[in-house]
Amino acid sequence: MENHNVYHTRRLTESYWPADTSRTLHDSTVAQVLRQVAAEVPNRIALIDGVKDPANRRRWTYAQLLTDAERVAAALLNKFKPGERVAIWAPNSIEWVLIEYGCAIAGIILVTVNPALRGKELEYVLRQSETAGLFLTEEYRGHNMLQTAKQVSESLPTLREIIHFSEFEDFIHSENKSVTFPEVKPEDPFVIMYTSGTTGKPKGAILHNKGMTNSTKFMAERAGMEEGGVWVNVMPLVHMGGCGFAVLGTLQQRGTHVLVGGFDPGLFLKLVEEEKGTFALLVPTMVEAILNFPERGHYDLSTLNSILSGASKVEPYLVRRVKKELGCGMSIVCGQTEMHGGTTQTHLDDTPEDQAETIGQAYPHIEVKIADPATGEVLPLGTDGEICCRGYQTMLGYYRMPEETAATLKDDGWLHSGDFGSMDERGFIKIRGRLKDLIIRGGVNIYPIEVENLLKEHPKIGNVSVVGLPDEYWGEQVAAIIIPKSPENKPTEEELTEYCKANLASYKRPRFWFFVNEFPTTAAGKIQKFKLQEMVLKDQPQLNKR
Repeated sequence: MENHNVYHTRRLTESYWPADTSRTLHDSTVAQVLRQVAAEVPNRIALIDGVKDPANRRRWTYAQLLTDAERVAAALLNKFKPGERVAIWAPNSIEWVLIEYGCAIAGIILVTVNPALRGKELEYVLRQSETAGLFLTEEYRGHNMLQTAKQVSESLPTLREIIHFSEFEDFIHSENKSVTFPEVKPEDPFVIMYTSGTTGKPKGAILHNKGMTNSTKFMAERAGMEEGGVWVNVMPLVHMGGCGFAVLGTLQQRGTHVLVGGFDPGLFLKLVEEEKGTFALLVPTMVEAILNFPERGHYDLSTLNSILSGASKVEPYLVRRVKKELGCGMSIVCGQTEMHGGTTQTHLDDTPEDQAETIGQAYPHIEVKIADPATGEVLPLGTDGEICCRGYQTMLGYYRMPEETAATLKDDGWLHSGDFGSMDERGFIKIRGRLKDLIIRGGVNIYPIEVENLLKEHPKIGNVSVVGLPDEYWGEQVAAIIIPKSPENKPTEEELTEYCKANLASYKRPRFWFFVNEFPTTAAGKIQKFKLQEMVLKDQPQLNKR
């Protein structure tokens, strides 16, 4: 377990957290860990298909999971070579997990593709990653995915195979020659995971075996996932929270992974009760939905020990409600794909205020600093700067994007996250927002997230995004793009200006107000601010000259 003494007693003199090396860092691969766990607890239930009807829940012991994963690996090696890319374009399913493990054993690089993507988006990912094989479901939310895949495949010279899940059993039994599983090394690529593209085209972060196995272990332990625990997983496998944290975090703790097709509060509660769930990763909106579910009291949740949350701000009241009403602990994680998921996380015994207002302390074996964005120099405690990380968790790079890689991962090993934040003397980090979102007006830094959080409290505002617009005199001006709660009762510019005058310093107040019905978003639901800026400037070109 972690050396709690380091995290509770270390006091810093500058915004730099030295790596905690008191933990063992394993030179491991996903395949090695799977084989080790299958040898140690072969009869323990490893994987459950979390469907509503208990009679239809398929189950795998660790011995069975390894056997099926090796069958998938053999089938893969009959069609693809180690090092080639194979993509999955599908929602959560058992087949998804088996392919993930099969790729790990075969030395084939997995490419995760969000099932919400459409034709052009799918084509971009498959072309950019030079994918050789694509697994998919035939249909998702009314979209004929098989038809779309066949259409885009005509312009993709590297794509040789399209296999839909209804053919999965045939695929597994299709191997016609014996194979030798390759030697996969800890530093070898495991997955290419595409960033959300909030500032432009998505980039494929190449993540390695050692980063995936160790970071997910540190995450699970700090979050309270006990040895042999039961993780009820509703997170999409396409993201790190699913195929990284849940799949591999459960594996590292020799636990049981209950895989759910998607989030439904009633089904989640049912599975916790019936499968004796002890742990879950839930974003704050999911936690709220569970706490407010009318029939929650009908379920026995006594086995639930802890919840991991993140992806957006977790308010102190939510942490207190979880502890009081669910009787379990809570941990908050923050990180990014390029660092194999989590990099900082709170502890279960941290105060609700630390849980809500910080993103915790660094994982073992990585350094974290708050740096001057221009020089990379460490800043004084409590000073805002760029959050940078260094250690085994950094990605190998962006696939076929050397310039973008060089801009993020420097020669000295520091990965520049693009996130702005500060560090206190205990090493707890507070996040302010994205560096690229930063608005500089007259030489003064303005953090959009601060303005957005204030405006979201206005009774007539449903959602808001704050961006910077070019200004010949000030450099940039603040603009607020608003989705009103009611189109018939949207706030006037005058009342919004008065509201901001009462709550914000003058230089932070929006000078321009725009109203829209929806925001442009990525497939992961993140607002694409660069598109908002383009939309506003296209409609209001005179803003450039104000």
